[in-house]
Amino acid sequence: MGIIHINKVTYEYIRRDEENNVEGITTAVDGVSLAVEPGEFIAILGHNGSGKSTLAKHINAILYPSEGSVVVDGMDTKDEDALLKIRQTAGMVFQNPDNQIIGQIVEEDVGFGPENMGVPTKEIWERVEESLKAVGMYEYRSYSPNKLSGGQKQRVSIASVIAMHPKCIILDEPTAMLDPMGRREVIRAVRALNDVEKITMILITHYMEEVIYADRVFVMDKGKVAMSGTPKEIFSRVSELRELRLDVPQVTELAYELKRAGVPLPDGILTREELTEALKKIRMMGQ
Repeated sequence: MGIIHINKVTYEYIRRDEENNVEGITTAVDGVSLAVEPGEFIAILGHNGSGKSTLAKHINAILYPSEGSVVVDGMDTKDEDALLKIRQTAGMVFQNPDNQIIGQIVEEDVGFGPENMGVPTKEIWERVEESLKAVGMYEYRSYSPNKLSGGQKQRVSIASVIAMHPKCIILDEPTAMLDPMGRREVIRAVRALNDVEKITMILITHYMEEVIYADRVFVMDKGKVAMSGTPKEIFSRVSELRELRLDVPQVTELAYELKRAGVPLPDGILTREELTEALKKIRMMGQ
């Protein structure tokens, strides 16, 4: 049984003038269907305006479909009585960690969610400890968030969501405001949570390198799912991705250009290790 079921979801932004008359309608999500299984690492790619972040906000019931339905762990997001439970089941991490951090000390911030849920004090501190350790931030538990780097703040934001014991975490472009080191820190934490804790991860991003370890990738364009498959399947279609105004990982780009130049490389090379091994094999065959 899937943990997330998105069924023929359409979402329309309605623009109104000062007198509340409808000026226009923009279809941000257009008939999207997809299902996510427990423990999966799903990535949703797309350029700005493709609809990927709008779709993400439906999973956490921040937005509701104009048409279709979103079911989270058996609960329909349109059911107001299930709203709190849905948001505890599917936690959300946004682009700017400063918008999510509210505590003066890291451990206070991480404990805020469980405290609001009525979790007993002893268990709150247990959750704070396990959550900060899970993202590699336990040694910073007594720090002020203001003294942390962008990547560290984002890891604290993720810990704050983990402390509420969600089954699924939606990350809406969580590295968009970070430098390369911060991006690596956050993605490493996301992968570890998925591998070790088996938390279902839905990563919304436009950074290609972040999705190579996902189980499945969905590429959005003009509100629709334009492509779907494993990372290897998706990044074997370099020319199609370029048509959608998307890049590919640098190693994939290099392998693609080498193949175009006549080097007999396989499609969909994702890592330096894969490229090195493929080139070694070619060299050995040529000896």
